[in-house]
Amino acid sequence: MRTFDTSKKGLVVAGCSTVPGCACDVYVNVRPYSYRVPQPDAMTIAQVTPYGWEERRETNRYVHALSRALAARGHRVVVVAPSSSRRLVRESRALIRAAAADPQSLFGEAGGLPRVLGVGQSLPFPPARLGGSVALPIDVASTLEDLFALDCFDFVHVHEPFAPSAASAALRLSHTLNVGTFHQAAERTLSTQVARRFVELFFGRLDARVAVNEITRDLVRSYFGGDYEIIAPGSEAPAARAERDAGAPVEIFLGDYEERAAQRIFLRALRKLPRDLDWHATVRVPVEQPIVPAGLSRRLRERIDFVGLGVESTGSLLARADIAVAASAGVAPSPAFLARAAASGAVPLAANLPQYREALRDGDLGLLFDPGDPEALAAQLRRLIEDAPLRERISAAAIAGARENAWDAVAERHESIYRRVAGRRHDLIPGKQGDPKLRARLAKRDRIEVDLHMHTDHSHDCATPVEVLLETARVQGLGAIAVTDHNEVSGALAAAEVAADYGVKVIVGEEVKTANQGEVIGLFIKEKIPKGVSLQEAIADIKRQGGLVYVPHPFDRMHSVPDYENLLEVLEDIDLIEIFNPRVAISAFNEEAARFAAKYRIVAGAGSDSHVSQGLGSVRISMHDFDGPDEFLESLRTADIARTPSSLVYVQALKFLQTKTGLESRVPKPTRRRSAASARKL
Repeated sequence: MRTFDTSKKGLVVAGCSTVPGCACDVYVNVRPYSYRVPQPDAMTIAQVTPYGWEERRETNRYVHALSRALAARGHRVVVVAPSSSRRLVRESRALIRAAAADPQSLFGEAGGLPRVLGVGQSLPFPPARLGGSVALPIDVASTLEDLFALDCFDFVHVHEPFAPSAASAALRLSHTLNVGTFHQAAERTLSTQVARRFVELFFGRLDARVAVNEITRDLVRSYFGGDYEIIAPGSEAPAARAERDAGAPVEIFLGDYEERAAQRIFLRALRKLPRDLDWHATVRVPVEQPIVPAGLSRRLRERIDFVGLGVESTGSLLARADIAVAASAGVAPSPAFLARAAASGAVPLAANLPQYREALRDGDLGLLFDPGDPEALAAQLRRLIEDAPLRERISAAAIAGARENAWDAVAERHESIYRRVAGRRHDLIPGKQGDPKLRARLAKRDRIEVDLHMHTDHSHDCATPVEVLLETARVQGLGAIAVTDHNEVSGALAAAEVAADYGVKVIVGEEVKTANQGEVIGLFIKEKIPKGVSLQEAIADIKRQGGLVYVPHPFDRMHSVPDYENLLEVLEDIDLIEIFNPRVAISAFNEEAARFAAKYRIVAGAGSDSHVSQGLGSVRISMHDFDGPDEFLESLRTADIARTPSSLVYVQALKFLQTKTGLESRVPKPTRRRSAASARKL
């Protein structure tokens, strides 16, 4: 960051060092935080906005202020955004490539200001309105893929993650914990109507959801459900109030954060004020060279100053204002502007929109007027101009309210969310971290190959006899198998009784179909668990029997699977999760399972899900030999997963023939494993 003095009173504005000529006060920091060196429990966070970083957007201001506040609390933060600056994009990509050798270099100096990474050019839609569509990212996905491949973030925090945008791409490519914040109460037809089901599944990757106000929460929740915590924009530490002469006119300020129509409403209201009222107004416009409206009378021209960008910061203008007006008709409201106004000591006067009403606590921290009504605005302006004691009372209440919601407090609330979500990770849950001493003992044992998911003719959709299954396992060189028939444990018990004759270890299991929450496998169980119980009841029964909870094909929409939210509810009870199943037709479902296991540090497993003997061993786990569930789970932490060539169409056809036509199930010839290059390390 660079700093430059842009006002006569010496107020310092922080500008964007990587964007040439940028003087927009998205980057304002009137009173800098005291940054501290990251603590041992500090988190690494990527804050992702969908908008070009140079755009004066409410979301960008939120991202920038939150990132600075988190960095001030000792966390290491980068801002990720599209950018119209080719230099920023070029330098950011070079930085990401260089960080492959040292990912922590991405964050700059310890305790420093957040770094902005431009991940691609942005191509905005024609700006029909300030709150309109996000920028279309150009070549942003490959840069984000390289960024997240560094595996250096504890959290990816996406803002307005609707497609197509950099934020939605970040959510798609992230391999870590994700938090989403929703800012605008605007219905997006593509996401809420056309692709609603897809977006709903996609948002399942969010581990926590935040909305900046109630109306946004209610709108988004009506389409996508879930729990949303409300965290409103914070207030900056204000600039010192400017000294004013006792007889100076009342100063009114209109910012440039709302749609252009807000300025027209404001000017029409000023025309309706009595001529003898003593006031002066400053109107900030979002261009460098302001143009005075042609229809403005000479009388109003003498009382109104139009100020462009780069002349003076919003903070310094608010420091001189007695009244701050937010006149949006609802197209692009700016609650953050009201928060800054309240902190500055200016009396907020806002349109009676839900966002503004919530920000002003139903009028306790400012006055309201009917949206789009110049006469109502003029009446409230006259009231405030004429009543100095009223201005003082409201100003005092607004300042007190702003202090309660400073950006440091906002950052603390986000920090609490991050820690709560991170606390779900198995490496932080007592009893889930593993046993290093046991692992060291197991490392001295021979490795065996294991298949953790298969069926016998005790399943309704399989015709493979127990003896054929065991002989196939022996021929394939498997040292242990988990027999997991659908809603039945008899096949596994029968296999366990004669397993020694085939030199194969059998883990007794059952794949239980719950009432409406998908399937779950119990390993190392002794008794049948009835079909149709709830997911929680099935898990409780597995635990009662001393077994392990294994979630099969968790994101395969072709199977009966639990929703993402269902998995989060039982996260602490899950012992292992199936990250590869060759019967999953769409590879992205397996990838999603691997992503879920990785970000929550859950032990990963895999199995052939074989319903015919020819599919047995098509995926196998190389792990140290074990005895019992504790040793098994510990051994699995250091295991490797390898696949063997197998045609899904072929094994599905055999399953149909064997179960529907009576074709005899035979022991297949041994299959070759894929080369070591294709083996997947857990």
